[in-house]
Order: sequence, then structure tokens, then C-alpha cells
Amino acid sequence: MDMIYRSTRGGAKEVTASQAILQGLAPDGGLYVPTSMPKLTKTMSELSQMTYRETAFEVLSLFLTDYTAEELKACIDAAYDSKFDTEEIAPLVQADGAYYLELFHGATIAFKDMALSILPHLMTTAARKNGIKDEIVILTATSGDTGKAALAGFADVPGTKIIVFYPKHGVSAVQERQMVTQKGDNTCVIGITGNFDDAQTGVKKMFGDAELAAELAGKGYRFSSANSINIGRLVPQIVYYTYAYAKLLAEGHIADGEKINVTVPTGNFGNILAAYYAKKIGVPIDKLICASNTNKVLFDFFETGTYDRNREFVLTSSPSMDILISSNLERLIYHIAGDDSAVTAALMKNLTEGGRYDITGEMRARLSDFCSGYATEEDTAEAIRTLYDRTGYVIDPHTAVASFVYRKYAASSHDAARTVIASTASPFKFARSVMAAIDGKASDEDDFALIDRLSATANVALPAAIVELKTAPVRHDIVCETADMKQEVRRFLDR
Repeated sequence: MDMIYRSTRGGAKEVTASQAILQGLAPDGGLYVPTSMPKLTKTMSELSQMTYRETAFEVLSLFLTDYTAEELKACIDAAYDSKFDTEEIAPLVQADGAYYLELFHGATIAFKDMALSILPHLMTTAARKNGIKDEIVILTATSGDTGKAALAGFADVPGTKIIVFYPKHGVSAVQERQMVTQKGDNTCVIGITGNFDDAQTGVKKMFGDAELAAELAGKGYRFSSANSINIGRLVPQIVYYTYAYAKLLAEGHIADGEKINVTVPTGNFGNILAAYYAKKIGVPIDKLICASNTNKVLFDFFETGTYDRNREFVLTSSPSMDILISSNLERLIYHIAGDDSAVTAALMKNLTEGGRYDITGEMRARLSDFCSGYATEEDTAEAIRTLYDRTGYVIDPHTAVASFVYRKYAASSHDAARTVIASTASPFKFARSVMAAIDGKASDEDDFALIDRLSATANVALPAAIVELKTAPVRHDIVCETADMKQEVRRFLDR
């Protein structure tokens, strides 16, 4: 039976998986969600004997039912290949009592590679399946990592173009250099003078602009999204939580059926939502620990039931989490509202118009799978330093936020369940923050000198993605106001 997807806001017709992937955002501004939640057809014992690619097939088959087995296997094989620097794709590293799920072994050394390596193949396959002749224009806002991973995934893919907007002063130096040096005649990278939320809001407005859509359709283009609002981004993320549990079981760290906890550093809520979906399909997960940085809008939501973006926006050492509008939370809101699109639409209208909304007591009761915490900048640095001092293992600031929150949760709850921490980026992407945390010194060294010093400190070879950056020329240098984002899209497509 085919899996069907509907909008969280109820104003769009139901679609197949491939149609949802092509559209990205539903026409009514909502996000696509499955009409029912599938269940794993293989036992965890069976999954424990599988490779990452085999696990991906089992999970994707549940959600992407209008793709044939051959199509899915082709997409998986094209995605999870030699661009990953480890055969395991997502290794688990035990350090100081927790299990770090390393999701940064792809081409851009961040967890976004895990989904964005496969999305272009899912999307171009979907276009063929649905008879789409228009060129697909990927329009994306990034807080740091999605942009580069999407650019790398779609670069020179026939029938596609990709335009990425990022906050000019809101990403790390390495993150920015990764984007502005991107090759590919079909790629465009634009800095904006605002923050990530400004970029994301601008992109959403363009998706909802019927006049712009008609104009582009006349030129043979149609928009789609590579942000985590696209169900084609979310479903591949469910895979690595399934794989992590199976890996723990295979290595004898847990018994079959024993529940684990998962801690995720969270900004846009997509990564932890994937863990929630993994639990729903049958992975034995108990607590989903949502870790926020100083921009703790999600922490406050879980604590109070009020989502309020009306607050100071803080630039931190974990920039991919510097987000006040967590788009994927809308999917969770829909589910805890009893899959009620009218309730969801009303709450999202409140968010748009007033910057906040309040959920009911009944909805709050359905959040029992989650607990939350946050880390200050000092906490984040302490987590990096403490883990390094105890074990020699080095983590990036986003992972450090999760590590700190996990330790605080474990100490206060006395919950001794095995815990997987999503390690979302290589420390080499944030060498300045990592080295400052380890040695306590501010440095005037350039970023690549710091990277070399981090390599020596951590006793880890530089990833190929970093080595290539040292000599890569800048290819994208446009910076615009948020009001000019639409004009820049037109300019690129009219070249």
C-alpha cells in the first residue's frame, strides 16, 4: 500500500512520496507528513547484521513507497559511496560513557551530508516518475551546514539549479569558505545582511509567491527545497538512528529490545524529529533529549508549552543552531495535536503574526518522549575541554552542546540508559572555537593554521574536504539585503 503525504495545515491535496519530495513545501505553506506511521518489517536483530546501505533500504522502503526497489537501491548506492571517508558511513565512538554517532564523514564534514547526498537522486528520480520536464531550482536557506551539503549534492546534476542564501556574518569562516568556493555552473551562493531566520523567511516567501512561480514556470523552472522541511531530507535521517541502535546491539553494548536515549543538538528541529520518527517506526528509544544553545527557544517551549521567537538573537560558537524559528517543529505540533491540521494552521498563523503560540495542556502531555536542556557558551567550551582532557576525543561546539546537556540530564535524572549523542560536525569546521576551549587561549592565527594545530592536538588527519579548501578559489561573492533576495534569484536564472 502506497504511503500518502498530507500538509500539516490541511490546505493542500494529498500526494505521493515522490510528489512531496518534488514540491518540498506544501502549497499552503505547511510541511508534508505521512498519513500513517509505518513499522519496521525487520527485527532489530536482523538489522544488526546489515550495512548502512542495507539499513537505508529497509527504512526508505517504508516511507518512499512509490519508488521501486531498484530505484531506491540506485539512489542509495549513488549517495553512500566513496565520498564518505569511512566504510561504516556513520561510526559510533564510545567516549566517557556515551556513544557519539559520527555523522560528519561525508563530503562536507557535517551531518547534512547524510541526507543531502541522497536527496538529489531521490529528486531527479521523482521528476522522471512524475513526467516533470521543467528544470528544478533548489532554493535553500542555511545556518551553516545545509548550504554546502546541498551545493555539493546538486552541483552539476542535470536538470537542476541550486541557490543558497546564508547569513553573511552568521557562519564560521570554514563554513563560509566551503560555500563560496563551490564549483558547478548550476550553483549560486548569496550572503544576506540579516540572520538565518531572515534568510529562511525570505525563502519561504518565495515559495509562497504565486506570481513568481508563474513567471518561472514560463521560463521552464520550478522551485523545490533542500532544507529539512523537505520530507526527502527527513526520511534519510531516520536511517542513522535505526543503524545506531542496530550497531549497539551488534557490538553487545545493549540487549535486544533494551531502550536507549538519544541526545541531539537542535536548531531547526529536523534532526531530533528524525529520531522521534525512528522511535515511532519501532526503534527502542526512550528519551529524546533536545539540546539547545543560548538561543534556547526550543528549551523554553518544552519547559513552558509556549513557543516565542520574540527574543534577542545571539550569535554563538554553534552557528547551525542559531535559530529562533524551528521550522520542523511544525510536524511535531501536528502530531501532538492529534494530526489536526486546523489546530496546526492556527498556531502557525499565530507564530507568523505575533511571533509566538501556546499549546494546550493535552498537547503538552503528548511531549513525554522529550526532555530538554541548554548550554551556554561557557558550558559548551567546558564540554569540549572536559571530554578532551578525559579521553583525548575532540568534538565540535554543536556536539558539545549535546554532550553538556546529556551529562546534566544524566546527573539530575539518574537515568543510566545507554545514550547515543548525535555528533553533527567535524571539529575541523570550528577549529577556532575548539582550540580556544582546549587550551583556553584566544588566537590570532588564521583558520588554517588553527586547523593544522587541531590536527596535531587531536592526532587526527585532516579530512580531504579541509585540505581542498586551502587552495580553492572564491567563486561566489554576492551579498544582498533580504528585500533583494527575489531579484537575485531572477538574476541568476536569467543568466
